[in-house]
Amino acid sequence: MSMPATPVEVQSFSISHAGGSEAAADVADSAAKSSRSFVSTLVRLSREPLLHFTLLGAIIFGIDGVLHPPAKDEKVITVTKAMRQSFIDNFDEDKERTPSDAQLQNMIDSWVASEILYREGKALGVDRGDETIRDRIAFKMQLLIFDQIRLPRPTDEQLQAWFADNHARFDEPERVSFYITPPTDQATAQHQLDDIVQQRESEELQHLTRAILARPVDSLPAAFGEAFRDQLLAMPEGEWRLLQSKDGWHVARLDSRREGTLASLDQVRDEAARIWHTDETRKLAWEAVKRLKASYQVRYEP
Repeated sequence: MSMPATPVEVQSFSISHAGGSEAAADVADSAAKSSRSFVSTLVRLSREPLLHFTLLGAIIFGIDGVLHPPAKDEKVITVTKAMRQSFIDNFDEDKERTPSDAQLQNMIDSWVASEILYREGKALGVDRGDETIRDRIAFKMQLLIFDQIRLPRPTDEQLQAWFADNHARFDEPERVSFYITPPTDQATAQHQLDDIVQQRESEELQHLTRAILARPVDSLPAAFGEAFRDQLLAMPEGEWRLLQSKDGWHVARLDSRREGTLASLDQVRDEAARIWHTDETRKLAWEAVKRLKASYQVRYEP
């Protein structure tokens, strides 16, 4: 049975954010102009490496407290029960997996950070003349924070240590290519196997059979189950067989298997340095957000 190759589908998901609180009152134009002028001056000064975090705190934290005193409730962030449930519901589009406690807390922390950036951005007047949703305002604040961070190139010792912890991001994983029919019951799958072996399968079955090309072996358990992975790897190449996944029974044929290879730092040094820089920048930016978070109270509904 000759099957046309079809691309492997890749799924992604996004988390819906709840709307941020509006400022309690409009800021006078004169105060807004002074704030923007002062902020602009401090931003230029904060490009000095030894000053950028101190000045960033002054820009976002200190000045805002003087020029835009918050209303009582503006420093309280409530993570509602419904919001937590929405994070759980949107974790997996197929509704087959739920987040662990740590994963759920990470999603909540990300939302809280976004809410903080939104409120701080509103207080600084980042949204003036720009009617956008809260995520756009939070993104502008992210750009402001990232713009203050200046990192030198990593030393060889730093890069070696980082690569030792992250080499899997550069290794070439073991991959397999195979054909697979849609899940069904065992009796139907057996009948399909008989038809395929006798080369009398229907056009509909040919159309529904997928070609999975160069799929990382490590990704198979999440999609098909560990037993499926083990059985597939034990099959001889080019032979159609019955195979059970977590979704049901399939007819499958292993076409090729390619061993993985370990990357060396010398092979990927430039790319590793670039990713190190991105990781470190994000880490320092997150620390800046955490300092902002210290002035907020995060309240959880029971």
